[in-house]
Amino acid sequence: MIAELFNNIWMVFLDTAFWLLIGLLGAGVIKSFIAADTMQRWVGGRGIGSILRAALFGAPLPLCSCGVLPAAISLRRSGASKEATVSFLISTPETSVDSVTVTYALMGPVMAIFRPMAALVNAVGTGLLTTLVADDPVLGRNASEDIVVKSCCSAETESEPEPGQQEETSCCASKEVVKPNKLLQVLSYAGAELLDDISKWMAIGIVFAGIMLTFIPPDWLAQWGQGLTAMLVMLVVGVPMYICAVASTPVAAGLLLAGVSPGAVLVFLLVGPATNITSFALLKQELGLKVTAVYISGLSAFSLMMGLLLEWLLTTQHWQIETNLGEAHIMLPDTVSWLSAFLLIFLAIKPFRRAVIPQLG
Repeated sequence: MIAELFNNIWMVFLDTAFWLLIGLLGAGVIKSFIAADTMQRWVGGRGIGSILRAALFGAPLPLCSCGVLPAAISLRRSGASKEATVSFLISTPETSVDSVTVTYALMGPVMAIFRPMAALVNAVGTGLLTTLVADDPVLGRNASEDIVVKSCCSAETESEPEPGQQEETSCCASKEVVKPNKLLQVLSYAGAELLDDISKWMAIGIVFAGIMLTFIPPDWLAQWGQGLTAMLVMLVVGVPMYICAVASTPVAAGLLLAGVSPGAVLVFLLVGPATNITSFALLKQELGLKVTAVYISGLSAFSLMMGLLLEWLLTTQHWQIETNLGEAHIMLPDTVSWLSAFLLIFLAIKPFRRAVIPQLG
């Protein structure tokens, strides 16, 4: 049984490795070629236009529910409306290019397409609900004050804030490091900073998926894993939990394989990355209690709606979501899968990476 467990964990990792590398590279390209001031121009203003732009702009960005907070606060203090800020806060951590590729590898094309679409509906719908709430009095710091964002994922500090500047610290915010060229910047962010942020949770997710595959009969959770009840259970579990979009994917695949319905799994994939209990106080400080309440309730309501919609579409359109942990949807050559797996392991071990490729950090 132990041998089977380790074999299943390794097979899940092999399925995931190549697609995670592709997603990490895509995230590095986005991070390196989209300037912060471009982001601020996109999500400035008020109304449906700014909500849509914020949702579309945030969807591919490689930021988790913790890392997105400094970026969203910076946008808010730079003049973004509360509805655009909420839209950005939801769409950004719920999906990203790396999470979509891993979703495709583990759960197939239907979930890989429906998941980011549901995230956009969630973000836009909740943003629109936010427009019904009046602005609170001035919250947090003055909008004209600068913000220096540090990452606590590393003990290194790039620079000290100037007098009068304010500092926000995120447990997963990425450091702004000047690189000699764009290619090195892409590789450094993808293979070091972002991978360091997600590797622990990704490993936990893969191990969990292997455990589900090994020890839980396929129909054991099916007795309660269907319908609205299961979605509410996933809502209660996912809202206070911290897990990033990429790491939540193998966990969701394991739940799906164990008999939890696709709609309930989708609810977990939406609310888990978009919220965590430690972020609520900061949201209240920056957006106000009423907006924070709308944020949580809107996120929950639209996640349930999208879960129910997925269940209905699967029934009426006869769509199939096939979860083949240990049997990828695209049969890559074994050499590619193994090389990808060992490359990820090498990059994830900081001492090895820094000793061999010190430029990556």
